[in-house]
Order: sequence, then C-alpha cells, then structure tokens
Amino acid sequence: MMAESSPVRFGILGCANIARKVSRAIALAPNATISAVGSRSIEKATAYAKENGYPSTTKIYGSYEAVLDDPEVDAVYVPLPTSLHVKWAVLAAQKKKHVLLEKPVALNVKELDVILEECESNGVQYMDATMWMHHPRTAKMKEFLSDSQRFGQLKSVHSTFAYLGDTEFLENNIRVKSDLDALGALGDAGWYSIRAILWTSDYELPKTVTALRDPEFNEAGVILSCGASLSWKDGRVATFYCSFLANMAMDIVASGSKGNLRVHDFVVPFQENVAPFYTVEGSWVGELATSIHPAPSEHQVNTDLPQEALMVNEFSNLVGSIKGKGSKPEKKWPTISRKTQLVVDAVKASIEKGFVPVEIIY
Repeated sequence: MMAESSPVRFGILGCANIARKVSRAIALAPNATISAVGSRSIEKATAYAKENGYPSTTKIYGSYEAVLDDPEVDAVYVPLPTSLHVKWAVLAAQKKKHVLLEKPVALNVKELDVILEECESNGVQYMDATMWMHHPRTAKMKEFLSDSQRFGQLKSVHSTFAYLGDTEFLENNIRVKSDLDALGALGDAGWYSIRAILWTSDYELPKTVTALRDPEFNEAGVILSCGASLSWKDGRVATFYCSFLANMAMDIVASGSKGNLRVHDFVVPFQENVAPFYTVEGSWVGELATSIHPAPSEHQVNTDLPQEALMVNEFSNLVGSIKGKGSKPEKKWPTISRKTQLVVDAVKASIEKGFVPVEIIY
C-alpha cells in the first residue's frame, strides 16, 4: 500500500471550481498531498490556496509551466477547459508527471490519442476524473449486474444526467463557450451517462450510435441538451439524455432478463457517506393486476471516504507502485476513457450528419 511510503505530491493546474472538490479529496486521501498550485496569475493562485486551506508547504506559481517544472511534483490534476487538455496533459506527460484529467478528457478521440500515446511513451499513469467509478457502491452494483441467476442477461439501459443551469451559467460558464468546451452538455453531463452505459455493458462498445432528434443549442452552437440511442449486435439497447435545461437527475436503469437495477444519484450521491441502489428480480403483477411484487430491495453502501477521495487514493496507489516498485501504468483507465470518448464523438457525428446511425470502430 502506498500509505507506507511517501505520499504522492500533486500539482493543480488552474483554479477551477471543480478543483476545490478534488483539492479536498487530495487532503482526505491517506496517500496524497498538494505540493503545488499554478494559475495564470500568482495573485489568483495565492488567493485560491488560502481559500481552500492548502498546506502551508504548498508552492504557489504564476504559470502552469512552473508546476510542471517543479521536481517535487509527482502528478498533476488538470481541470482546465477541454480545449486546453491536449496541450497541458501532453506537456505534463513529457515532464514525467502522472496525469489525472478532468472530463470530458478531450474534444475528440484524435486529441485523446495524442494524450494517451504521450502518457504511455513516458511511463506515466493516466486516469480520467470520473469520480463515481470509485465509490464502493459501484462495485456492489456490478456484483448484481454480473449475477446470471439474479439479473440475467443485460437487455437495456437508460441513463440521465441533467441539471438546470441558471441565467449566469447559461451565459458565462465555460461549458457553454464554443472556444473552451465545445461539447457542452454532451461532454459534461453526457460523458457520465455514456460511461454508465459502457460500465453496465462491461465496456463492450455498441455497434451503432444514433443521436435523438431536436437537440437544443445555444447561439454559439454549443449543445445544451441532447440524447442518443445505442445498439449492440445481440439486441441490447441503451439510451441516454443529458441536459443543462432540466431539473437535476442522475439515473441509471438497467433491465436484465431476470432482474432490474436502479440508482438515482450515481454521479453525486445524495449523501456523502452512504449511497443506495435498488434491485428487484422475478417481478410479476399481483391479483387483478393492481400491484407488482416483489417490491424492490434497497441496498445501502457506506463509505468512510467520499468517492473523489477514493479516486485520488486509487490513482495515488497506481502512481506509488510505478514510483516504488517499477510497475507499469494500469491500462484499464486509458482504455475505458477512450471508449467513452469514441461514443461521445459518435453522438456528435450523428447530430452533424442529420441523426443517422454512426458505426463505432475501436
């Protein structure tokens, strides 16, 4: 375990709002520490470090380059706008820094491949910051989905991730700016639902992806809401909806030949220390079709550390193994990141081509 050796020293690139959450996660993780933070101005970085209770030992820099040049930084967390990811993630890998990259990880798979190739050739660990993957509930849900007696064969999945952006968000947030985050709701919220669908399918890519008609755009042409259907050769189907224009919803509904799974807060649990999910199997209608039985079972999964701290812990364990034992970087994370990005790209292509099915080629 990493905790026995020295903690992984993180550098934070930029002062994004999400970095506040990850900074807290680094502080909570037993095997990580914040070593440096860099912003485009030293004043901003100084204020940010103070506001977020960074350790007094944290080095403050007035540029991103300075963080990457610091020999006492092992890994970087990159929460910059998506359009800047390829530049800074590549530079980080070239400087032998391990890369924890905020999602969406790139504007397209071509950009992501540049990042992944650089990480691989420099022997650094890559991971995307999809936090729910690291919650113990996720493993528990997977146990049910993998149980051929209780869940059976996966037949369909539907996922929604939506939240209502206020006027300020819809006018000024980087997620609605075509030069910063051109994927909009598809990259920000759709990423989660696409990952959820792939996760339920053991990361087997669909054969085709077809965007649903009438996505909503802002004046700059950035997606504010959209959906898509995915289909596999064996008859499995999936749909998702993502939006900045609907009340918050974070659902996965998976239907199997013998059972169903539902979770209503998969992206951010309603409570930090306990997270529920619901399963049912062998459902049937009761007398006169006035009821359905059995009732779903609620499963509560407790966690001492929030999911984002568990993500940092997992990432730091991998970095620690590379540093301390000469291990090779874990390939699982770049692989599932690339598959998620391929589906994002296919949805975008389907919209641009007039909602035609787009074949996925890995």
